[in-house]
Amino acid sequence: MVNKIEHIGIAVKNMEDANILFEKLLGVPSYKSEEVESEGVLTSFFQTGESKIELLMATKEESPIAKFIEKKGEGIHHIAFDVDDIQVEISRLKAEGFVLINEAPKKGADNKLVVFLHPKGTNGVLVELCQEIK
Repeated sequence: MVNKIEHIGIAVKNMEDANILFEKLLGVPSYKSEEVESEGVLTSFFQTGESKIELLMATKEESPIAKFIEKKGEGIHHIAFDVDDIQVEISRLKAEGFVLINEAPKKGADNKLVVFLHPKGTNGVLVELCQEIK
């Protein structure tokens, strides 16, 4: 079962500029910055209430974020949902006919296990499922 929206991911070209912009917009500083080498991305997280924004900047030309920005420009990259048991959700969603980009969960940013659903099956929206690593 999906519990809530965990965060909205936004692709950015320049992390320093984006951090300044979102700090002004949200009125709070980034609480965490983290590089996810396996994805070729630098992340920065903001939290306001229960809502989180994840800024994503490519660190490699071949990273998914670099390709996204080249194709679509900066903007909303994905929406992430919090789940209690990512394996149960993978099985449930596959049975419902959803196509996963990665069939097995992998370690993502912010101490999460993550899996992505292909946007062709979700009305063009890249969907991420997140489970807190305990």
